[in-house]
Amino acid sequence: MKTPICEKLGIEFPLVAFSHCRDVVVEVSKAGGFGMLGAAGHTPESLEIELTWIDEHIDGKPYGVDLIVPTSIDAKEGGLTVEEIESRIPEPHKRYVEQILAEHGIATAGLWDRQIAANFGDNMREAGASQVLEVALDHPIKMVVNALGVPPGFMIDAARQKGILLGALAGTKEHAIKHAEAGLDAVIAAGGEAGGHCGEIATLVLVPEIVETLRDYPEVSILAAGGIVTGKQMAACMAMGAEGAWTGSVWLTTAEAETHPVIKEKMLQASSRQTVRSRSRTGKYTRQLRSPWTDAWHAAEAPDPLPMPLQGLVSGPALQKIDKLALSGDPGAKALSTYWVGQGVGLMNETIGARSVVREFMEDFAGAAERLGELME
Repeated sequence: MKTPICEKLGIEFPLVAFSHCRDVVVEVSKAGGFGMLGAAGHTPESLEIELTWIDEHIDGKPYGVDLIVPTSIDAKEGGLTVEEIESRIPEPHKRYVEQILAEHGIATAGLWDRQIAANFGDNMREAGASQVLEVALDHPIKMVVNALGVPPGFMIDAARQKGILLGALAGTKEHAIKHAEAGLDAVIAAGGEAGGHCGEIATLVLVPEIVETLRDYPEVSILAAGGIVTGKQMAACMAMGAEGAWTGSVWLTTAEAETHPVIKEKMLQASSRQTVRSRSRTGKYTRQLRSPWTDAWHAAEAPDPLPMPLQGLVSGPALQKIDKLALSGDPGAKALSTYWVGQGVGLMNETIGARSVVREFMEDFAGAAERLGELME
């Protein structure tokens, strides 16, 4: 297939696979797509290990790295210590988290001991983020993407110096214009069906809207995202003007994925109605599996979620404890467990290898294109 994004990235099929699992990244790139490693949770040291492993196993195929670098964090929290940031977390929010856990039989003693510091990543600030970016750019990646807003200046400058493509996610046409004006190479039109951080405009509306909005920026490639888990959906988005698809959720149930086994089983059993947009995890709206945890934060008595990154410091210790206990079979923890996933989860009903998923996308896409062609005869 020859779309501009294929030529820019040097790939055979314009399917981008966002995953935190290095095995998925490698298998997708080897199958003709483009693996994109989610690196937001990494330190420079751990990212170096992951990227070195990818380089050794990907057989020279192209891949990229996705970071979360919200520029507003520096303005608000940049000069503060971890202790000063912790002091900004209201006690009622901590007590509410403890209440949720206690109602599900989970002990809360020691919940906050050293956990705030452990959950506050330096890569959410320019000093730390620049170190992670430096590690990424020292590897043969083809593209780096910022998941929250226009990449900050230091990120744009560093990528340009290395000749690496730049992209960013957009949930509205206004976001897309800002990305184009900043000179980015790719805009990911992420509809509200997407897992993780997402807007509220449906993919079927957002993609053609952004395509039309960026008509005067033909050099910018547009990728469709949000609920896309089949080649038929990918074909529909490309019929609307996208050059390819950005996918994430579909890889969470693959054989290679390191998804928590309790979460993976929940996803395989879930319908498309069992996700929810909630600020309970990071402070920004993210789509995730619905559970008593998300329900509690939507209850009338719930405190308003804190802005990013503070809400993540409140939810992080609890969700980590939930994940750990769920592995041991704790019923309360298994009920509360949740993770980011899009509405396409209702179509994710079996565990197969990542290469097989790419192959199914290709076959599905070809079938959809053939059906459209027959309609035109």
